[in-house]
Amino acid sequence: MSGLGHLSQPARRSIRTRLLLLALLPLGVVLPLIMAALAYWGGGYFDQLLSTKVRSDLAVAHSYYERVAEGVGHSLASQAVADRLVRAVVAGHGRPTRELSAILESAMAARQLDFLRFVDRDTARRLAGEWEVLASALAGSARTETEIFSAAQLAALDPALAGRAATPLIATANAVPTGRTVEERGLVIHSAAPVVDAAGVVIGVLEGGVLLNKNLDFIDNLNAVVYPDGALPLGSAGTATLFLGDVRVATNVRLFGDTRAIGTRVSAVVHDAVLKQGRTWLDSAFVVNDWYVSAYEPLLDGRQQRVGMLYVGFLEQPFARARWHAFYAVAGFFLIAMLLAGIYAAVSARRVFKPIERMHATMTAIEYGEEDARVGPVAGEDELGVMAAHFDRLLDQLQLQADSLKRWGSSLDAKVAARTAELEQAVADLKAAQSQLVMNEKLAAIGQLTAGVAHEINNPIAVIQGNLDVLRDVLGPRAEPVEHEIRLIHEQVQRIRLIVAKLLQFARPQDYVGYLEPVETGQLLQDCLLLVRHLLTKGDIAIEQHIDSSRRITCNKNELQQVIINLFVNAIQAMPSGGVLKIGVEDWDEADMPLGIRLVVADSGPGISEADLARLFKPFFTAKKPGGNGLGLWVSQALVERYGGKITAESAPGKGAQFTVWLRLEPQGL
Repeated sequence: MSGLGHLSQPARRSIRTRLLLLALLPLGVVLPLIMAALAYWGGGYFDQLLSTKVRSDLAVAHSYYERVAEGVGHSLASQAVADRLVRAVVAGHGRPTRELSAILESAMAARQLDFLRFVDRDTARRLAGEWEVLASALAGSARTETEIFSAAQLAALDPALAGRAATPLIATANAVPTGRTVEERGLVIHSAAPVVDAAGVVIGVLEGGVLLNKNLDFIDNLNAVVYPDGALPLGSAGTATLFLGDVRVATNVRLFGDTRAIGTRVSAVVHDAVLKQGRTWLDSAFVVNDWYVSAYEPLLDGRQQRVGMLYVGFLEQPFARARWHAFYAVAGFFLIAMLLAGIYAAVSARRVFKPIERMHATMTAIEYGEEDARVGPVAGEDELGVMAAHFDRLLDQLQLQADSLKRWGSSLDAKVAARTAELEQAVADLKAAQSQLVMNEKLAAIGQLTAGVAHEINNPIAVIQGNLDVLRDVLGPRAEPVEHEIRLIHEQVQRIRLIVAKLLQFARPQDYVGYLEPVETGQLLQDCLLLVRHLLTKGDIAIEQHIDSSRRITCNKNELQQVIINLFVNAIQAMPSGGVLKIGVEDWDEADMPLGIRLVVADSGPGISEADLARLFKPFFTAKKPGGNGLGLWVSQALVERYGGKITAESAPGKGAQFTVWLRLEPQGL
């Protein structure tokens, strides 16, 4: 085809490039976004799992620590009530004897205590201000607390304890600066229980405890409970530590080789968070010589002062390594997927762009005036092959239609010129008529709307006016002190009428629906009768009621009240010489299905003629009643029809009139 010569090499490259970009761009955008999301959310979730794990480990360690402390307290309490001990104390009058010393040494060894002694009542009272457990024991209650003992206090108990507690401090990076070189104090699980005689009198206190400094059995057992074999995957290792202040006094963390890091100190960040602020630390922390997922909580003494810390944690590096391995594996998978997708897209694009290039060349040739240019046969029977054949057929049809249009064009030009002048005149006439019609409709809408709104407000104004008349009649001469206020009310009523006349425009009352609620029609009828009571009394009209339905309907209560009052007022005006106003409510069912209610308002007036009955619900139709404007029934019908109901009227001359309001249980079409 000659048209193919117009297609340049850069254009062919552009088609290939666009097809490849169309295939690869989504992968190139979506896959990196997925990788970024995986790195962000996956890393955050992984860190959250590690934090949750170490939190649960700390809870287990705390439980084990409390269980050990409770064990010390129970051991001491059970020993304090032993008959042999009590007899020895009573026999020695509270003073140390060989028998008492033998009992205490035997109990201390059996119960694995570091010290156990009997304190007479006078000595216990002297020491009660220093130790809360002694004060509680003197009061008759055993108590166990974690306390700090000075070197002198430990030496008084046992010089070996003071020697065991002494711990040289090891310089630790990032710790709070200190001038101390040794920690001589001891962290002790301290317990005391009262010793009472046969009469129930406290004769002394049994005091004992366990020194936690360098208590390797305790810390190793705690670590075994928290991190048993196989508890940590990926080769991680768990550790546990007890701190006296910020100094490690019992730990299985290694400083180097088999040397434990006893005497090293915690970092300043953890010190401030746990010991100063009293918070539990859950985060990564550099412990001695490596990073651990760590948890620290403060230890409190009997006065609720922070005296040390309980720590558990596990090596972070194995988990971090596993996380990066997983990330690299996923990244490699995505890269392989992108490479395979790119190869597939390049191969597929070669089959796609050749037919497109030929169609593009054909269109270019036609642009340059070669009307006989066609795509011709295309290899393959896919959508592109079908489209190329269809494209050639369209070109053939277009060429035929172009020839035909040229012939028709010359004949139509003359006709168009003639019709153009006629249409211009017709358009000018139509615009003038349309402008006049729009103006007339606006004026009619304004008049109709204003009259409707004025009528709807006249009802409550009539009630106000009537009640003012009743007020004058009832009060008589007693109304003179408020005559000025009554006259002001009359003036404001007239002002309302003027404001309504000025403000109501360009709206239709039936286009707005008020607040819908279940309404009990029986109660609503009584409220409406109360509002027109002055008209009933003035007109000497009796009321006959037949309320035979208890159904509630969903509607706007004020709008339904407006309809009922309008029917009442019309009925009262139809009986100027008195009569009977009949009111009824009954169920409205069809095919044994409850649809709603029928509300009937009937009068004993002269009735309505057939001619008037046909025009009764037309706007501005009035039976020449004083003050009427012919909009009451029209507005009422519009309100009821909006809820899917209707109003019907029945009458015969001389037999009164009956209006029936058909109301559905639920509004239709709102």
